Amino acid sequence: MRKGILTVLSMILVISMLLGACGETKPQGEGLKVGQVTDVGGIDDRSFNATAWKGVQRAMDDMGVEGQYLESQQQTDYERNINEFIEQDYDLIITVGYLLGDATSAAAEAHPDQKFAIVDSSYDPPYDNVLGLTFATDEAAFLAGYLAAGMTKTGKVGVFGGIPIPPVTIFMVGFEQGVKYYNEKHGTNVEVLGWATDPAAEGCGVGSFTGNFESTDDGRRLAESMMDEGADIIVPVAGPVGLGSAAACKERGTMLIGVDTDWYVSAPEYKEVYLTSILKNMDVAVYDTIADVIEDTFEGGVYVGTLENNGVGLADFHDFASQVPDDLQSELDEVRQGIIDGSINTGWADCFQ
Repeated sequence: MRKGILTVLSMILVISMLLGACGETKPQGEGLKVGQVTDVGGIDDRSFNATAWKGVQRAMDDMGVEGQYLESQQQTDYERNINEFIEQDYDLIITVGYLLGDATSAAAEAHPDQKFAIVDSSYDPPYDNVLGLTFATDEAAFLAGYLAAGMTKTGKVGVFGGIPIPPVTIFMVGFEQGVKYYNEKHGTNVEVLGWATDPAAEGCGVGSFTGNFESTDDGRRLAESMMDEGADIIVPVAGPVGLGSAAACKERGTMLIGVDTDWYVSAPEYKEVYLTSILKNMDVAVYDTIADVIEDTFEGGVYVGTLENNGVGLADFHDFASQVPDDLQSELDEVRQGIIDGSINTGWADCFQ
């Protein structure tokens, strides 16, 4: 009898252990290693490096992956940092920024079994082991230009870039074309300082650039120069350089439109100047790429974030919400739909004809 009772108790204990084990849901990405190599702006740039890292952090929390980053202090660090992750057998290496394109392609060719994703760049022909994470920021920037044209009091708005490369000039083209579209619709003559689109020109136009993505002093200088010329809305497409512009705008009471991420959240010390931000949802693209690696569905090629798939967009108006007229907000919805259905041309495609 006693033996029978012990047997039953043992069976109950085993079943309980099995049920407990079934109830424990281990993160599906446990053991997967993801490494991010930053551009020279660093992980705390509060722009594209930080936004991409946000996607890795979310994957760490949700899927249990191991995430690490290496910061590039100068362009010669790109290759070294990539190779360090390769030597440590990382499953996915994410490089952030157009300027890492050459170092990433060289590593991809030398290590065809290593998976890569690169933000703001892609390859033609594509690599089987590299996913280019690109974004149609001209679409969101067009909306920002339309908004700025509808909100300016002086009739002048300013935009400048860090370095004249496609991931920067795409913002500038879209923004200027959005201003022009507003002028056409309303019979106004809002002027854009700092950029003139010209598909025949190198880089698709002529404009103002700081020549770097690091100097906040340069961001302040260019913003102040544009404000001196009458601009009352500034758009700095230069990563952390734009924080210098935000400081200058705060001092002068001028509006600013952020880029890449919602600056109201990433740099709240200047929140009173942000009309909106042009969003490039790199964190979502990075997170989804990591999920593809976990699910063994990763493929090389090109991802394009658009208004339609919410890869790009405009942030909330936050403190300016009550100041943006309802009619203008309705027009923005119409313009957004026009861009999605192809009836409105943002101008960026014309640069490649």
